[in-house]
Amino acid sequence: MRTHVLGFPSIGKKRELKQALESFWKGDLSAESLAGICTELKKRHWYIQKDAGLDFVSTGDFSLYDRMLDITCMLGALPPRFAPCAGDPPLERYFSLARGDIKRNIPALEMTKWFDTNYHYLVPEIDGESPWTRGTHPVIEDTRLAGELGFSPKPALIGPFTWLTLAKATVKAAAKTGEGVSTWSRLETVVSAYAELLAALAPYCGFIQIEEPVLCTELLPEKGAEKFRDAYAVLNAAAPGRLMLTTYFGPLSRHLETAASSGCAALHVDLVRGRGQLEAVLDKLPAGMILSLGLVDGRNIWKTGYAKTLPLIEQAVSAIGGERVFLGSSCSLLHSPVDLAEETALLGHIKSRMAFAVQKCAELSALCSIAGHGGQKLLDENTAAHQESRVDAVRERAASVTSAMLSRASAYPARRAAQAHLNLPMLPATTIGSFPQTDAIRRTRLDYRRGRITETEYTAAIKGEIKDCIGKQEELGLDVLVHGEAERNDMVEYFGQQLGGFCFTQNGWVQSYGSRCVKPPVIYGDVYRKHPMTVDWIRYAQSLTQKPVKGMLTGPVTILCWSFVRDDLERSEVCKQIALAIRDEVQDLEKAGIRIIQIDEAALREGMPPAKAEAETYLQWAVDAFRLASTGVEDATQIHTHMCYSEFNAILPWIAKMDADVISIESSRSGMELLDAFSGFHYQGEVGPGVYDIHSPRIPSADEITELLRRALRHIPKEQLWVNPDCGLKTRRWEEAWPSLNNMVAAARRLREP
Repeated sequence: MRTHVLGFPSIGKKRELKQALESFWKGDLSAESLAGICTELKKRHWYIQKDAGLDFVSTGDFSLYDRMLDITCMLGALPPRFAPCAGDPPLERYFSLARGDIKRNIPALEMTKWFDTNYHYLVPEIDGESPWTRGTHPVIEDTRLAGELGFSPKPALIGPFTWLTLAKATVKAAAKTGEGVSTWSRLETVVSAYAELLAALAPYCGFIQIEEPVLCTELLPEKGAEKFRDAYAVLNAAAPGRLMLTTYFGPLSRHLETAASSGCAALHVDLVRGRGQLEAVLDKLPAGMILSLGLVDGRNIWKTGYAKTLPLIEQAVSAIGGERVFLGSSCSLLHSPVDLAEETALLGHIKSRMAFAVQKCAELSALCSIAGHGGQKLLDENTAAHQESRVDAVRERAASVTSAMLSRASAYPARRAAQAHLNLPMLPATTIGSFPQTDAIRRTRLDYRRGRITETEYTAAIKGEIKDCIGKQEELGLDVLVHGEAERNDMVEYFGQQLGGFCFTQNGWVQSYGSRCVKPPVIYGDVYRKHPMTVDWIRYAQSLTQKPVKGMLTGPVTILCWSFVRDDLERSEVCKQIALAIRDEVQDLEKAGIRIIQIDEAALREGMPPAKAEAETYLQWAVDAFRLASTGVEDATQIHTHMCYSEFNAILPWIAKMDADVISIESSRSGMELLDAFSGFHYQGEVGPGVYDIHSPRIPSADEITELLRRALRHIPKEQLWVNPDCGLKTRRWEEAWPSLNNMVAAARRLREP
């Protein structure tokens, strides 16, 4: 048996890539120096894989910003609005697509979640008429270099059917040909480009990993599935005997026959998210095709349970022989932190249960050894590391939840009337929650954490920031204010630090998009609220103004999805425990006089499994968790929720079932296209579609925002429309946020006029 991972994190264990990128964007680092840092990171990651005993090292998994964008640039699929960038140096053009072109006022590519993960990819845009000018892909040079250094490289590419399925037709193309037709009309061009790339790679490697996670979903349209076999015949001819068709994030159910008949040399299946599929896969596997088993979870930080995993290896070896079995990670380790060795503060009984990317590489070698009957000691140590952490009182409370606890006292129309006391204008303007996290704010938090200032000094400093933030919002003319979240480093970590059952890493960073990294909390035991978490800060903010201030909370589903979650209890049960803790906080905010409370569920759509049957089950318990957290208040208290950078149109009925009074959603990058769903669905609550893309440094004009609001009004009645940015502003500078918000308020005021 041979071993490999589907990909290694690009960021570096000290976030070296993030620092290099941000220095380059500021003009403090040259393109040559950036390239040098990237090369050193790649080499380091290859040595980690080789030293762990893996048979292959991954190339093509490293990206300066996004692997979907790498394919887009290789194809030369520049949307028409980027035509002025066509003559720019490749690196400058690449980052213009990712971040927008400020000089030419060109907005960036749309961004959304990669299947049901917290990673964001850049959505390809296809116009049926625009010519493509073929580019290059860095995987060729990386694979050649890895071979020269003595490694056995396995290039990794996102496959053409996944790229096309996740692409979108531009409005212009869709109007002429119908959305979907435009994207698949490019299939022949795309396959031809891939064939050339594969042919160029073939001399440097034994296997090429071509990833088609879309086969584990119901997203692939019928016209795509029908063309799969013929397209892959072309690709296999370009690199004979080398293609490893790679699937992940679920079982190969609907498309198992398609994958088995692809003609590829090997097939990789995810046996973590699709554990029950092995028998069906073995039954359909063609003679001679290698089967790669995705056994080590690439999306969590817990050790693999060897005792549960070994029977899968034995089943595969018994059916097809060990020479045709590879052992791999379930998906790329992109979704895992880099190295557990960097964690020196974790309690021993928790750390002993963990494995980060470096350790996951070693786990594969250990599994190979144990399966070959040479690692009984490793098996014994692994078994001893798995143990449960429970709090009986928490389990008892979760078991006592009733259906009555999942509903507001009155239906929305009665609540709307009761909320008239808020005296909000037509098109009320607000923000999503956070304001720019200045250097001074970060220093204050760091000084407090390191004991350089007292708690009294820290509280005074944060209150000063809150007062300044309230003053700025009053000056801008916003109608519903926020306290700015100066006390919060992260919207999930902040709450996890005050909840039982959580622990935190020092360097457990994972990439969210581009240079943006997050450090997810770890849920290792039963979850409960120790004490009120936000009440004092919000009550203070409200004391500074006559305008309403929103209480800002992160919802139970988002806390769940943006944490590393224990694997010894069903996720639905963990989510219910979190919901009860948030419910307590909501009720305490109401008692403190806060009459608008926002419970962010940015990850609701993200957490949905790709398979339809599993998605329905998930949505039911996820919506129930939000309702459990939010419904224990009076009619006069207005409940908001926020969702960002997710394709939520298909689940609009479920969003309606959340029964929030106001929802705010990301819409600006799509030009309000996401609101099309409201045309065919009567949504009775109020809606705040984002009119300002906070993930770009570009400042939208008042005219641009006005036009976006006019588009929104085609779908949403004026009486139901709110005005807000796409997301929180913590990652932006005041020099960007202030004029953008000023323009946003000006646009709202224009449209309030008869």
